[in-house]
Amino acid sequence: QVQLVESGGGLVQPGGSLMLSCATSGFTLTFYAMSWYRQAPGKERELVASITSAGGRTDYAEFVKGRFTISRDSAKNTVYLQMSSLKPEDTAVYYCNARRINVYWGQGTQVTVSS
Repeated sequence: QVQLVESGGGLVQPGGSLMLSCATSGFTLTFYAMSWYRQAPGKERELVASITSAGGRTDYAEFVKGRFTISRDSAKNTVYLQMSSLKPEDTAVYYCNARRINVYWGQGTQVTVSS
């Protein structure tokens, strides 16, 4: 049974940091490209960051470049999103995504950036 479970979301002040985690099970993480998406209220889901199956390449949306870092630990079957210099516009539900032939999604974790 495939599972992606996000955690680490919460309420943070502007300028603060959060580390999101995506714990995976039921598939071989090393074979999958992994991504983080987000969806704000009333908006479409958008790609935030991706990392290749081998972890050798990362890509970021322009609006998070220099502030967010995606990484993976295959030994722990976990993918991370380190977020810093957070802005109110980063407020959204953040989703973990695994992609190879199949595509899997987590249930999401809420991130709220507010003073």
